[in-house]
Amino acid sequence: MAPLVADYLVVGAGAAGMAFTDALVDHADVDVVLVDRRHGVGGHWLDAYPFVRLHQASAFYGVPSTLLGGGRVQHEGPEAGLHERATAAEICAYYERVLRERLIASGKVRFLPATEHLGDGVLVSRVSGERREVRARRVVDAHYLAPSIPATTPPPFEVGEDAHVVAVNDLVRLDAPPPTYVVVGSGKTATDACVWLLGNGVDPDAITWVRPRDPWMLDRAVVQPDPAVFIGMAADTMAAATAARDPDDLFLRLEDAGIMLRVDRSVTPTMAKTPTLGRWELDLLRTIERVVRLGHLRRVEPGRLVLDEGEVAVPPGSVVVHCAASGLPQRPLVPIWQDRGITLQPVRTGFPCFGASLIGFVEATTGGDDRKNALCPPSPYSNTPKDWARMQVLGGRASLAFGAAPEVKAWADTVSLNPAAIPPGRAPTPALTTAVERFREAVGPGMARLAELAGMS
Repeated sequence: MAPLVADYLVVGAGAAGMAFTDALVDHADVDVVLVDRRHGVGGHWLDAYPFVRLHQASAFYGVPSTLLGGGRVQHEGPEAGLHERATAAEICAYYERVLRERLIASGKVRFLPATEHLGDGVLVSRVSGERREVRARRVVDAHYLAPSIPATTPPPFEVGEDAHVVAVNDLVRLDAPPPTYVVVGSGKTATDACVWLLGNGVDPDAITWVRPRDPWMLDRAVVQPDPAVFIGMAADTMAAATAARDPDDLFLRLEDAGIMLRVDRSVTPTMAKTPTLGRWELDLLRTIERVVRLGHLRRVEPGRLVLDEGEVAVPPGSVVVHCAASGLPQRPLVPIWQDRGITLQPVRTGFPCFGASLIGFVEATTGGDDRKNALCPPSPYSNTPKDWARMQVLGGRASLAFGAAPEVKAWADTVSLNPAAIPPGRAPTPALTTAVERFREAVGPGMARLAELAGMS
């Protein structure tokens, strides 16, 4: 079969690959071959547990050309007053619609599902085994920071004979309630599992939560598609950083400012991946008193959990819920543009879809890889309070870099994925004016102190 010829080979059709491709083809006359090893677009959302929702507002997620959801504010329920958050089914349907109605309809994108990239432009179908070659000017790695999730990752602990261990996805498929649910994990997946169980009537005393580390989480109310809210939160963050003695003190000050949340106020968390959490979810999580803090789970046997620092007995027949996949990987930062390759990574802290879109826009409109790398330096995901401070510094520097380019800033201000976007022609409100003024006063000393807290020169 004759090789495919294209300007770009984009490897990975998850959130990053879709956002990059959408921005690229919207601003350049190019030919793109988009491939993914899964059967469709949407990345890990195709394998997500059925009760998952975005942890942030829908408007911050997706591709720049097409709003996810309707930009609606919820008027009822525990999150009344906050922006809507899409379900997994809604996200998958959205990406399929973007693929068909935007990307393929543009005539600039060809999509090859269930296809593995072996390197050097060699593709192989995971269905037929057929091999194809793509000759592309640039290869875009949209899989560099792909998350690890329980549905596709084995438990990181041994499972003894007759022990009942299920991935979080299978909670909805149990035939009968067990005497105890053992939820294993410290992150967003574990909190989602606990909230779902409690919301479906499970008694808190029937849940044992194996929490190797306690997590810090952002209050969802301060991360909303309103620049006055977001910039106000950023100003408060800079003020807290300026006064902080160390990374732990920084997070305690952020908690006092209404930005950060922790489940147990008697424990100082060591985990700072900082997904958002609603206060109604926090209230539910605090009803669970059977919390195991004996390090990581190493082995599950019927009636027994073996951990780093001891053992815990559980009733026979307990269901152990695997929520312990590593999630977002901690990989080295590399220049986004190198030789013929583009490696997608976050740019603005905490908003990967905006970062991937920004990279696509800069690739389409800016000449010279050195110039592009200067506009879009990568920022990492965080894990601990110390490297959360580093993430803020690098993300802040990136925001200053692309914000100083008039054509990039003009585009970014029109994109809902950008949490700090102030659309052209928007009349300033007193709240927004005050937030911007507070941020400008606080950002210099705040960023300087964050760099010190992170151990950066």
